[in-house]
Amino acid sequence: MRFNFGKGILGLALVGACLAVSPVLADVQLPSVVSSGMVLQREAKVPIWGWADPGEKVKVTFSGQSVAGKADKAGNWKVYLQPMTASATPAEMVIKGKNSITLNDILVGDVWICAGQSNMQFGTIAGINGQQEMANANYPSIRLYQLPMISSLTPLKDNKTAWAKCSAGPLAWFSAVGYFFGRSLYKHLNIPIGLIDNAIGGTRAEAWTSIEALTAKPHFKFEAGELKKAVDANNNITYIASSCYNAMCVPIIPFAAKGVIWYQGESNAGAAGQYTELLNTMIKDWRTKWENKDMPFLIVQLANFLAPPAEPGQSTWAELREAQVNVLKTKNTGIALAIDIGDAVDIHPKNKQDVGYRLYLAARKIAYGEDLVYSGPMYKSMSKHGNKIVVKFDHVAKGLVARGGELKQFAIAGEDQKFYWAKATIEGKDVVVSSDKVEKPVAVRYAWADNPDGCNLYNSENLPASPFRTDKWPGITAGFAKK
Repeated sequence: MRFNFGKGILGLALVGACLAVSPVLADVQLPSVVSSGMVLQREAKVPIWGWADPGEKVKVTFSGQSVAGKADKAGNWKVYLQPMTASATPAEMVIKGKNSITLNDILVGDVWICAGQSNMQFGTIAGINGQQEMANANYPSIRLYQLPMISSLTPLKDNKTAWAKCSAGPLAWFSAVGYFFGRSLYKHLNIPIGLIDNAIGGTRAEAWTSIEALTAKPHFKFEAGELKKAVDANNNITYIASSCYNAMCVPIIPFAAKGVIWYQGESNAGAAGQYTELLNTMIKDWRTKWENKDMPFLIVQLANFLAPPAEPGQSTWAELREAQVNVLKTKNTGIALAIDIGDAVDIHPKNKQDVGYRLYLAARKIAYGEDLVYSGPMYKSMSKHGNKIVVKFDHVAKGLVARGGELKQFAIAGEDQKFYWAKATIEGKDVVVSSDKVEKPVAVRYAWADNPDGCNLYNSENLPASPFRTDKWPGITAGFAKK
């Protein structure tokens, strides 16, 4: 089970006392993530790092390679293994300085970082068929590394955890989304997969971004300033800027990884107007720190939640979903839609299998360059035709589908910006939208609600359409865009 020691000043003080201290030198030491049972990233330069006496020479030997380095004045050292092909045959690594460390059972494959807030943290045992999924989870070539859920006002050198082979015990409270994503990749690629679970419930994206990246952006001075306050009004330190980055990212940077899957945003919905820039800032920051400028970053769009609306209206969650889609303009990003698998009364929907699978489809396209339709229909353009609006989409595959009957959750408005439920029909690869209440329509919205219950536009690959709006009218979080 995972415990959160990051609540309140005491939690931070304990973290600082236990983990922020510099390691005792004299002997060569390694971070916990560089340990027996790990998966090293294939086809990439692999950093191996640690601590020793200043000036001490260190040599790392692995899989026919031998590389040497020297600790700097602060006692930090780092060397790089040259790119390797995938291997499921366990190998040994030896690190020598004044002492010698031998690491065993090391594989080479693909490593993915599974990060975000509670829906990424959500354990496999708690989801649909959790017990059965655990009982069937015997994959010794899938390795799990689960960071302790802690936060810190200062960067930590290390955390205390270890790699584990994928089986029922380690998997129980490991990220369900991460596991189902990794399992699909493993079956498809037939190579070792390393999964790093790096998530804490209730956290904002600011908490996962370095303080230097935040302070470089004028719009985020407020968030960066919160770091100095130590606690917010509710005494919840998971909300403090950079606190999760300091405690849960720094200890594993720059462990080589194929990419990141990211399920977060619920806590930022009230400030959705700034989320696109915020998440882009974090992505750039992580790519820089992980020494991988094009590292794939795959986003889970927020699932449907809360009571369905009786009439079309405004929605912070819809605006956050739009902000997530806008991030796709950034190179090597993708999205997995979850608008059809949420729960009106539970912010933690139990269907993590479909989320993991849709992330897997995105990875095949974005990270592995395969030619496939990985997303549901995405809004492309609109045109006016009398009292109707014709909407065009990307990612339609072989065509659009109204699953379960007539299309729902389409709304239309005129210049007065008043939206009404609309009739929507599929014509070819387009959707034609109209309403008797709007003689001269200018805008269409689809699934624009916290919980657009019954939204049923899909493509032929059975993937749901992303919520969208054709208008650019100010939303209820627009004021946060330039705060």
